[in-house]
Amino acid sequence: MFAIIDIETTGGSPVTEKITEIAIFLHDGEQVVDEYCTLINPEKKIPYHITSLTGISNAMVADAPKFYEVAKKIVELTEGSIFIAHNVNFDYEFIRNEFKRLGYTYSRDKLCTVQLSRRLIPGLPSYSLGKICHELGIHIHGRHRAGGDAYATVKLFEKLLHVSKDKDKSISSYNELNTKHLNPNLNASLLKTLPEEAGTYYFFNDQQELIYIGKSKNIRSRVYTHFRNYSTKKSIEMLHNIADIDYEVTGSELVALLKESEEIKKHRPLYNRAQRRAISTYGLYTYIDQNGYIRFTLDKNDSKKEELPLRSFSGLKVAKTYLLSLVENHELCQKLCGLYPGSGSCFSYEIASCNGACIGKESPEDYNKRAKLIIRKHSFRHDSFFILDSGKSLDETAVIQIEHGKYIGYGFLDSALADGNPANLSACISRFEDNRDVQQILRNHLSQHPELKILPFSPEISG
Repeated sequence: MFAIIDIETTGGSPVTEKITEIAIFLHDGEQVVDEYCTLINPEKKIPYHITSLTGISNAMVADAPKFYEVAKKIVELTEGSIFIAHNVNFDYEFIRNEFKRLGYTYSRDKLCTVQLSRRLIPGLPSYSLGKICHELGIHIHGRHRAGGDAYATVKLFEKLLHVSKDKDKSISSYNELNTKHLNPNLNASLLKTLPEEAGTYYFFNDQQELIYIGKSKNIRSRVYTHFRNYSTKKSIEMLHNIADIDYEVTGSELVALLKESEEIKKHRPLYNRAQRRAISTYGLYTYIDQNGYIRFTLDKNDSKKEELPLRSFSGLKVAKTYLLSLVENHELCQKLCGLYPGSGSCFSYEIASCNGACIGKESPEDYNKRAKLIIRKHSFRHDSFFILDSGKSLDETAVIQIEHGKYIGYGFLDSALADGNPANLSACISRFEDNRDVQQILRNHLSQHPELKILPFSPEISG
């Protein structure tokens, strides 16, 4: 049985945002056999831009059931079914987090119609729901509403079923592991016992030697991607050498990142040494030029550099896209950001989106006010502070401590004691080394997750 699902939400983060509508179509591989659709009261305000997109307003959900009132129905409808959605991780993580707030672990096998479409219908210009439905002649009745999008996904799924049958393959087989490259000593059923929580995971060879350390927001999902990766000789070699798997749940993605970095340096596993760390490929740096303007530049990260980047990127293309967004959103000069070669004014000045810093028409003082806002956004806002994040259970809080800009370490505390008292928070901290990689991890994560709770403190009080 397949449960084809779509949701609407108050925003993009499954940690901080809530579901406003859910639609579920049960499909037996031939036809829809049951369906369920309801608005849900998210118990928080729906932002105006979300209402503009979905049409779901605060008034519409005021009398709708809350999630806990429909939770049992969702469990019963999807029990024993494969969870299917277009970009499945989005819908699945939102539903899982709603259940997590209720103290219930929701777990289902899942299939993504985006990934299935790429494999079964390759070569399309786009695999977004709207565009792939247009390509395949599927009309969406009620775009950006759960019922309309879910039913369109049903029709897409049925087309994928036909293509799969033409290839004489079960649709479910596209979600199964190819055991061809697996170590014969690895118990493949172990994979299904892995938690769908944030944490670190460890691969061991036949001699119980640690050969790889990884981290993820969803340990099971991430480990499965390793076991479906046959793209390089190195990945196949590693798969063949994995004889055992272990893991440690952290609850906090940030703690998982910090723990992974620290343990890779400590143990130097074979396949971590062999791979280049994507986190430190390119960085966004600043300097002041001879005319007094603050300039932003992209450069390769180098451990020999004294200066830390404001933010790091996995590649130059991603870095350029990000810098262009800063230029557009803060009226910076393309030329002063290294994005426009040649002499004279930059292109942005010609279209009146640059105020002329490139030719001296805007003073360094005025230009630097906006540049400093960007620097502050990417820097620690406080000299000393705690970061509070999700723990390993609902009644536990992860605590990360930074003192005078230096990373001290992390720990876990009963949420009832995480009341903002610096002495209580500091007492749970296990100390770890501060280094360049850790500083990049902290800066990147904080800039990407402004919803994290930050508690400034005076080091004299915490001590």
